[in-house]
Amino acid sequence: MALLSLGHACVDVYQGSVAALVPFFVAERAYTYAAASGLVLAASLLSSVVQPLFGALTDRWAMPWLLPAGTLAAGTGVALSGVGGSYPLTVAAIAVSGIGVAAWHPEAARVARATSRGSHTAMGWFSLGGTIGFAAAPPLVWAVLTAGGPGASPLLVAPALAGCGLCAVALRTAGSAAPPAAARAERTADTDDWPSFARLSGAVVCRSIAFVGLSAFVPLYAPLRTAGGEAAGSAALFVLYLGGAVGTAAGGRLAARFGRLPVMRWSYALAVPAVAAVVWVPGPLLYLFLALTSAGLYVPFSLHVTLGQDYLPRRVGTASGVTLGLAVSAGGLASPAIGALADATSLEVALAPLTGLPALGWLLLRTLREPVRPDPRPSTDPPAPGGRADAPAGRRTGPAVPRAPAPPAPAPPSPQRPTGRSEDRARSLDAPPEPLDY
Repeated sequence: MALLSLGHACVDVYQGSVAALVPFFVAERAYTYAAASGLVLAASLLSSVVQPLFGALTDRWAMPWLLPAGTLAAGTGVALSGVGGSYPLTVAAIAVSGIGVAAWHPEAARVARATSRGSHTAMGWFSLGGTIGFAAAPPLVWAVLTAGGPGASPLLVAPALAGCGLCAVALRTAGSAAPPAAARAERTADTDDWPSFARLSGAVVCRSIAFVGLSAFVPLYAPLRTAGGEAAGSAALFVLYLGGAVGTAAGGRLAARFGRLPVMRWSYALAVPAVAAVVWVPGPLLYLFLALTSAGLYVPFSLHVTLGQDYLPRRVGTASGVTLGLAVSAGGLASPAIGALADATSLEVALAPLTGLPALGWLLLRTLREPVRPDPRPSTDPPAPGGRADAPAGRRTGPAVPRAPAPPAPAPPSPQRPTGRSEDRARSLDAPPEPLDY
């Protein structure tokens, strides 16, 4: 799981790299804001559309090779984006990177689920790797492109090469995870709860728009609230990302102790006043509320994935693709609307609607129930007559199966006709019985 988490960090560097590349392209190639937004939108749109498709494929076939291949594609696309000055080629390179990121996550989440054996804490560490990689992208891109300009972008392939090696070693160490067909055979009593999964996905969308919207505009908003200049914006973004890493690590431990849904509901509820304070409270207290906002929005991050997998036990790859894909792509698709509202009014007015999104997510989570997990011990008993076909193994419903009647006790031997000979009574038990004549 540690190797998978490090591999997650290596591939998610490229999720955060696209936005970090935009200022350099604008400065060096004179891209318009519309052209720059097109790069970010292309990456987000591809991730949201392609990732569930890869999830559906991994539901049918185990494809562990997607882990190193997806990492390499993600790194190669970003590395080539700075080569040359053609806008269509840059968009194509960003698209290749987005496809690689989308291919990696569903299969990686399936392997991580099999490796963790359902542990919320282990899945929390897996998600923490992605959060760290996303946060590490801006300083990495800044260091490389400041030294050599966009032409130095091929150096950004280094995390991908490291990630390929980590994923290969992780797969070899853990062994081949159980293929989806075998997993379905072991859980034939499970059914997919699509209504609950749809409500969970709605909560994920609310969380994504709130977090990505803040991360996109808080570097510009913090200097206005604290009068601290550009350093205040960088510090605010650092606090937001750091709180996300801490929240992701804590989410699995809290869920193991208090349960997933209670932890998720309390986290969303905490995020409502925290986001409101970020928007309206001035001064240094902004950083405190940014940390609370990040924790509230990132504590349930890994829990979204495991809960979605349990709601769709027959389609674990699809569930992983949707929950992980929407976690970033939904916010990326909504960011241009937030920017347009800020241009028309102000940043404060544009960020104010984000306050209501965690509240809407909390309402959606209130309607959810923890899925019933089957007894992991296999049962060979025949199904009970009249019981539900979808009842979990070991928890059958309906009338009990009657036990087979015990075999009748052997009848006492029939009395033999007296022969009048006393030696019959003294006959040895080992001697064969005399035939009866009727």
